[in-house]
Amino acid sequence: MLTGLLLALAPAAPCPPVQQEKLRGYLGVPMERVDEEFGGGFCMHVAAWPLLEEYPGNKFQTGLFGTWMFSSMSEPRPHSEAYSDIEGGLGWWRDTRFATPTPKFIMGGVALDFQAWANGPGAGKGRDWNKPSGKYGVAQLSPWILWPPDGLNLAQGTCGELLGYGYLPLPLTEPKPTTGGAEVPTGNQCWTLFLDAANFKGPVAFFTPHFFASVTQARPDLAGEFLDARPADPNRQLQMETQYVPSAAAVDRQGRAFAQVAPTRFPVDAEGESVLVHRVTSFRRRALWPAVEEWFAGAPVPTTTIDPEESVVHSFKGDSWSTWTIDSEAVDAAGAGEPRIDWTGFATLLNQDPHTFGYSWDESLTRTRVGKDRLLVTLPETYELELDGEESRWMPLGKRQRPPGQLRKQLVLPEPPESNPQPYTTPDDGCWSEPGPVAGPFEAELGDGSVVTYSWYRFADQPALLNAGLTAGEREQLQERAELLHRHWTRERQYLPPPTRGTLAELDPALIVEPPRGFELGYVPIVTRQAAR
Repeated sequence: MLTGLLLALAPAAPCPPVQQEKLRGYLGVPMERVDEEFGGGFCMHVAAWPLLEEYPGNKFQTGLFGTWMFSSMSEPRPHSEAYSDIEGGLGWWRDTRFATPTPKFIMGGVALDFQAWANGPGAGKGRDWNKPSGKYGVAQLSPWILWPPDGLNLAQGTCGELLGYGYLPLPLTEPKPTTGGAEVPTGNQCWTLFLDAANFKGPVAFFTPHFFASVTQARPDLAGEFLDARPADPNRQLQMETQYVPSAAAVDRQGRAFAQVAPTRFPVDAEGESVLVHRVTSFRRRALWPAVEEWFAGAPVPTTTIDPEESVVHSFKGDSWSTWTIDSEAVDAAGAGEPRIDWTGFATLLNQDPHTFGYSWDESLTRTRVGKDRLLVTLPETYELELDGEESRWMPLGKRQRPPGQLRKQLVLPEPPESNPQPYTTPDDGCWSEPGPVAGPFEAELGDGSVVTYSWYRFADQPALLNAGLTAGEREQLQERAELLHRHWTRERQYLPPPTRGTLAELDPALIVEPPRGFELGYVPIVTRQAAR
């Protein structure tokens, strides 16, 4: 219950000013552990939806449900703080320039301790091409899809449909005894993004082994420990990470603290249930790698279907947790710490099957809105702080409960700033022009209000591969393998295990392209500019 701490903060009159705060925290989903032999990659189908009704500006940052894939480092671990992984997923980020309520997808590879990160072809840490910092870390593989530097767009209006994605290593390159001239090895695991969407299936792009290994030139003690060479750890975390949702908080004359949160929504089906994660699957390395390796050596074309006998579907433990809190200067001053939202007061874990995760909702504290072809539940927007030592909580107010009248008028959320996004551009010299594109430039208008400019490059001559620590001969071998993939691994075939429930999401149709005549095999589209329409 309320203590006198907040009473001491509240003057007799008038009410203290409203503080512009934020909702932040994690929603976590524990899964049963599986054997380390399933370190050959993963896939899953996750829901995509508009978390907020309107995009509130670039302070807004949150992922939807996603994961962190680390390498399974050797034992004893050479360095306990050696952070390097593949994360990313669906969401919104502070550097998103062409944002809409519909989320985007990024790849999110992280080199040692965030020295660099790579979000997709031509996209990484910062925008200064004099400091690439991962912007050459991902190579385009598919000839049928554009990758904008702002992130991969879903079709506008996506709400609750499932996007299937995952990463498996492909033997596109060969191991190297050196890295950038240094006497440390580079592995040949090209961790490749596979998508399962309604209008696109198959491999899209891959992290070059050089991206993960290049840091070992300065850290030879970590050679061979990253994802270029090591298996993945199959026991990944599954969470939704939220860093900023607009909120406002204030204390009334009686010392009671209240908060208002921007309307935050989850997709629901006709039964009022939110299916958010479906069939998280981990693979043994032999699920795909040996067949592809033999194919590249002259064997017949392998099936594109990843061997289900070499996989395991993770089971959810039947519980979940939340650290969502509302930051408040008034609460900090009262010494209440970081009181969490009473999540279980309105959200109940679904127990439909052990391989599907989601929530059902307390109808007395939430409201469901029926839109065109979609259903959304809005979480409680107003909370009162209940102080009880370490158990302090933000308690949701019911539909008919309100903060005191004068305070209610003050709990106003910040207006989103006007948007004037600057264009993304790539250099027009160096590896971008020598040897340079073979066709283009072309333009595509995307659903997020931007226009992308792209040109066609010979696969082995794309800028990422010219910066991947490969010799001319090694790039030519890679070119031959890409041509095999383009000929036989087409975008309408099935690769990842399909979902057993739900509907697949669509990518923005403007991202789907066809190679120009004469450039059908061994050429890829590279986006060189993205600007407001």
